[in-house]
Amino acid sequence: MNKKQRDELLDVLKTRFEKNTSRHKGIAWPQVQARLEAQPAALKVLAAMEATGGEPDVVAAAGKAGPYTFFDCSAESPSGRRSTCYDADALAERKENKPADSAAGMAAAMGITLLTEAQYRQLQALGEFDLKTSSWIQTPPAVRKLGGALFCDRRYGQVFVYHNGAQSYYAARGFRGSLEV
Repeated sequence: MNKKQRDELLDVLKTRFEKNTSRHKGIAWPQVQARLEAQPAALKVLAAMEATGGEPDVVAAAGKAGPYTFFDCSAESPSGRRSTCYDADALAERKENKPADSAAGMAAAMGITLLTEAQYRQLQALGEFDLKTSSWIQTPPAVRKLGGALFCDRRYGQVFVYHNGAQSYYAARGFRGSLEV
């Protein structure tokens, strides 16, 4: 990432940070920016989140010295991460009409982790997300072992957790990720 790209990304992140202060009460942008500038690898990950439509934003801080947590805060599941099955095993199980990738595989390649159910609910406490789409979340090994995977959305003013076959994929289902910096 060259200086111009870095500066443009920092401007986008700062603008989003300033427009959504309710997501990160008690956190100041100069400290976040200093942390990001000290960790170029994190900026590359945030650039990938941004490029796939995630609109990453700070949602938590673990004290003054602890990490800042970024979540994908796009209104709907990131558009560049939809039509994916759950993981590599699910992708391998599909014999026909395979999607291009899996949510877990894309997340790992980007350097982020899928949101947990608790993180998804934390995100939903900050606003209303996935009103028309849904997002894969981390699935417990016992569920995954049986061939299933979990996803969430918000409908009727409620956050729902559902299950589906891990090999399934839909145009309106993607995934959200988190990054600690």
